[in-house]
Amino acid sequence: MEQKIEENLYKEVDIRAKKISDLKAMGINPYVSKFDASHSILQARELKDGDALTIAGRMTFRRVFGKFMFVQISDVYAKIQVSLSVNQIALDDYKWFKDYVDIGDFVGFSGTIYHTQTGELTVQAESFKLLSKAMKPLPEKFHGLTDIETRYRQRYLDLITNEQARKVFLGRSKIESIIRRYLEDLDFIEIETPVLQTAVSGASARPFFTHHNALDLDCNLRIAKETWLKQAIAGGIPRVFELGKDFRNEGMDATHLQEFTQIEWYASYWDFEKNIKVFKELVQKLLKETLGTMQINYQGKVIDFGKETWDRINYVEEMTKILGFDFLDISDLDEFKKKVVERGLFSYAELDECKSVRTLIDYIYKRKIREEIVGPVILYNYPAVLKTLARRNDNDSRVTDVFQVVVCGAEICNAYSELVDPIVQRETLMQQLVEKANGDEETMDLDESFLAAMEHGMPPMSGLGFGIDRFIMLIYDLPNIRDTVLFPIMK
Repeated sequence: MEQKIEENLYKEVDIRAKKISDLKAMGINPYVSKFDASHSILQARELKDGDALTIAGRMTFRRVFGKFMFVQISDVYAKIQVSLSVNQIALDDYKWFKDYVDIGDFVGFSGTIYHTQTGELTVQAESFKLLSKAMKPLPEKFHGLTDIETRYRQRYLDLITNEQARKVFLGRSKIESIIRRYLEDLDFIEIETPVLQTAVSGASARPFFTHHNALDLDCNLRIAKETWLKQAIAGGIPRVFELGKDFRNEGMDATHLQEFTQIEWYASYWDFEKNIKVFKELVQKLLKETLGTMQINYQGKVIDFGKETWDRINYVEEMTKILGFDFLDISDLDEFKKKVVERGLFSYAELDECKSVRTLIDYIYKRKIREEIVGPVILYNYPAVLKTLARRNDNDSRVTDVFQVVVCGAEICNAYSELVDPIVQRETLMQQLVEKANGDEETMDLDESFLAAMEHGMPPMSGLGFGIDRFIMLIYDLPNIRDTVLFPIMK
């Protein structure tokens, strides 16, 4: 069956190549330089019967009834029907269209709007022009692209044939626009921070490394924007954000991308409770303006973001219940592992990948707490050892003023009251160096430029990181995070 499909494809390509050759021999350029349209397809759908227009799009359907035919042209926003008849078009031109214009070609039409007897909005074509000829046919209309890998590799075909794909990527663009407007209305400004960096900072993650030839300098791609945005705050910008790519050279699964889109914002004089309020309002605004509802269905689970208050879980209290002992004062990795194994929670083999107390705590949390959460749930009161850049709590320096929102076992934001004490910050970064020496590859470097900015003084502030890809995955009920990215990396 597959061999026959391949043979038919090659045959179709040969036929189209012959048509292109014939057209050029006739002195007709099948790839014109421009076309002046009076309306987009979406605009044309708002016109009234009798209105004149000139319109263009890709032909995605055709049905011929002798000397009359219907075709459909479309783009990512809309589609519209066009009728061609020998009553409006010369017979030779009509035959030429039937012979030389194929599904997938870009065509321009001039004509008037009318409705068919079945009520279908239609352009009655009075003239046409072939704008660009497709050498390969589109996927079969009723089945589209069924192979997932082909959908990722040839996303342009996915957009042409898959309405859900168009909905997701138009929705993604709208969401990013809403976020920017929302923050700008709160007096934030957007800046750009370096992608190429000389210190691994801003998060606990394994980086991508590269080399700057002109400077003979080893660099890493940024894993977060945090330290640079905080330096902008130190420079006197009260509220700042950036929406862009971050890069983490870690494992690939259904909820993680190595190149992902994240927005980070920082506001002087806020604490993490203020950020909880702002983030909740933003999420509700996004859902209202894109889906028209506060409830979503993700993989069979109904999640209600419209509740007046979201449930909260105290991280330290919940972990203490699971572990059965006070874990905050344990700094010895072997001792911690021994207690965990004795409780029957995990085996030593399962904990072998944990090279520090920080990674051990995170490992237990992800498997014993996060996986069970449907949400939305606000997790707060994190151990200080997990959050190198977060402010220590005034009443207990072993914990931090941090929150994350978890939905269906996935963290969609990470936020905290920021650490602005340069002495404590240096101590926490020095501890990261110890963990790195012990084999933990997901640690930060001692970033002296960032520390210098803090030593010159930073105001109290709160910051938040919000993963766009994972949020899109949730609200559009997508099984894989690569479905949220137009052009995901493929092996």
